[in-house]
Amino acid sequence: MRKRQRVLASAAGAATLALVAAACSSGSEGGVDAAIQFLGPEDPAYFEPLIEAFEAEHEGLTVEYTQVPFDQYNSTVQQRLTAEDDSIDVYAVDQPRVPWMAAQGLLEELPEYEEAGRAATTEGQYSTGIHDGRLWALPVWNSTQMMFVNQDALDEAGVEAPGTDPADRWTWERTVEAAEAAQDAGTEWGLLMEQTEYYYQLQPLAESLGGGSGVVGDDMLEQDVSNAEWVQAMEWYGATFEDGLSPRGVGSFETSPLFASGDVAFFVGGPWDLGVFADSDVDWTVAPLPYFEGGEQVTPSGSWSWGINPASPNKDGAKAFLEFAAIDPEGNLASTERQTIIPANTEAAAAYLPRVDELAGERSAGAADLIAHEVENTAVVRPVSVGYAQFEEVMNTAFADIRNGSDPGPRLEQAGGQVEAAWEPLR
Repeated sequence: MRKRQRVLASAAGAATLALVAAACSSGSEGGVDAAIQFLGPEDPAYFEPLIEAFEAEHEGLTVEYTQVPFDQYNSTVQQRLTAEDDSIDVYAVDQPRVPWMAAQGLLEELPEYEEAGRAATTEGQYSTGIHDGRLWALPVWNSTQMMFVNQDALDEAGVEAPGTDPADRWTWERTVEAAEAAQDAGTEWGLLMEQTEYYYQLQPLAESLGGGSGVVGDDMLEQDVSNAEWVQAMEWYGATFEDGLSPRGVGSFETSPLFASGDVAFFVGGPWDLGVFADSDVDWTVAPLPYFEGGEQVTPSGSWSWGINPASPNKDGAKAFLEFAAIDPEGNLASTERQTIIPANTEAAAAYLPRVDELAGERSAGAADLIAHEVENTAVVRPVSVGYAQFEEVMNTAFADIRNGSDPGPRLEQAGGQVEAAWEPLR
């Protein structure tokens, strides 16, 4: 069932005042009495501070948020926007999907925010909203990955745990050895990825070995997912399940309770898990995401951008809300108040990161510096392509098959052919 939250909201800044004035003077465009309809996959409670702050700054506007479950979100948004559903004004869009959404006419162009949008964030984050040289969405959040370490499990195994300093980053080979030792000492599972079947978290395995993102070509509509390095990475990944290091039958985002209960030695997750594990009885610490021996140190990045529905009857109000959430540091920071996610706005991120080390006392100490280092030095973006949605769907299915025992080489060859077929209409 969709959950709704309705709050009042109001204006600040010369640009926003102009938008509000326009909104109030044009009843056909929504007007002062029309709520700004906002759609996303997150818990409504996460947005209460943002919407309350927007209320304090924008007198007379209202926001109504609708949540769509994460696993249904992309398909639901696509269906509704394709049907020119005008009950959506602002919506969250997964950053690699921006080019496809823009090419399909499902995003409003945002030329008025090019200068302010670029100034508010990093060039890498800003670029995720660009398609065909034009701006279509503004980044709201960023992300990274880290390894959570069960100190109790390693103590039982007599293994010295990795530190938080990126200079002491472990390899995947060393991590597997320590994980096997922890299992021998009584921990049920040695290693677990939070997103067991999602490209976002598995991309760095191939990237570390030099296999690339799997998407190549000037038009980013050529696939390369069965090269030797991709096969090697997926052979390693499949073996973690075949050898019993990782559990089969546990879906993505159903994994964190296993670590919180002490049943996993090493858990790969995001900054949001700092808050998730804060109440756990496990003595845990954080360490940099491992890499393959002799390979590159690579971490994933990116998150949600927000865009505007071209069919929206309330574009002025929608732009006021989008500007506050993405470009205004106060608004962007408010969007992270109830969740552990990195603000995309650089000024907001600078204010946010010191909180990270306080989330779980000594256990999360050093996490802020680690996050800052990874975002600056090791982050790779998911491929920005008009065909990303099809690519991700095919690859996620292939990852599921590989973790369940499919031979990585032939399965990646098959996935490559499926991607080619899916992209044919886009060329």
